[in-house]
Amino acid sequence: MNIYLGQSACPHFANGVALTIGNFDGVHLGHCAILKQLRQAADERNLHTAIMLFEPQPVEYFSRLKKIQKPFRLTPLRDKLQLLANSGSIDNAWVVRFNQSFAQQTADDFIYKMLIKGLNVKYLLIGDDFRFGRQRQGNVALLQQQTHFETAQMSSVLLQGRRASSTAVRLALSTGDLLQAHHLLGRPYTLSGRVMHGKKLGRTIGCPTANIYLSPHHYPLNGVYVVDVLGDFGRKRGVANLGYNPTVSNNTQQHLEVHLFDFSGDLYGKRLQVVFLSKIRDEQKFNHLDELKQQIQHDMNTARHFQIDEQMYAVSSCCE
Repeated sequence: MNIYLGQSACPHFANGVALTIGNFDGVHLGHCAILKQLRQAADERNLHTAIMLFEPQPVEYFSRLKKIQKPFRLTPLRDKLQLLANSGSIDNAWVVRFNQSFAQQTADDFIYKMLIKGLNVKYLLIGDDFRFGRQRQGNVALLQQQTHFETAQMSSVLLQGRRASSTAVRLALSTGDLLQAHHLLGRPYTLSGRVMHGKKLGRTIGCPTANIYLSPHHYPLNGVYVVDVLGDFGRKRGVANLGYNPTVSNNTQQHLEVHLFDFSGDLYGKRLQVVFLSKIRDEQKFNHLDELKQQIQHDMNTARHFQIDEQMYAVSSCCE
């Protein structure tokens, strides 16, 4: 998959392109249905496929302007691009910088400058809630009025009567329902990052941890979790804390720390994938370090004895 970053990197496809547009946060089963349909339509028309993404996501950009809490983010850009590449449906990804200039662009300008003149779109596939342009003036009807490309709309994907959406995944994760999130995603929720040097407090209380750098978003998870960790060592079970470490710090940004069972070695600089399987408890502030140490030992014991129901945790996503 070719990746283009920024407005100045707009790719132009002389023979036309089949395009989809959106945040694709989480790359859940609803998104995967769009990707499959885009691939099929492109093959029928002898076109390459492309996806237009926004970074930051528009709701994140506007939350900064209004100085309100950042909304939950499911998937950092690097992980999102990897999932899209894994789908096998996308040939090209264009990551557009969402800024004031872009936000003030009219719907008509977006269609002409970016879709027609820029990309040379011949087939456009969008979700049922797609809006665009200044003050979200653009909609499906406006797109269908022009004749340069064909516009198709994808209906929502329903799972057990519920719409597969990024909002539904965020709600499931924030309430600790990792199994429901798994069903909506079609795979376990996963984050990745490089191991960085931390305070090394864990090793002093019998629980050495890998401090994993995450892009500074606001993640819907908060607490202690049973995890599997993937790296060049293979796959290891572990226990993870994603949160603010209130007992030992005054962090304002979430941190991810993972303890791997039955492992010894140097992980610094390594990129790890952390697969969240089950929530053990919420993060809490302890009065004494001894209380924290005792609770951590209990958490480790819980994680060691966690048993996966392979049928319930089956992967069903096109993106794996």
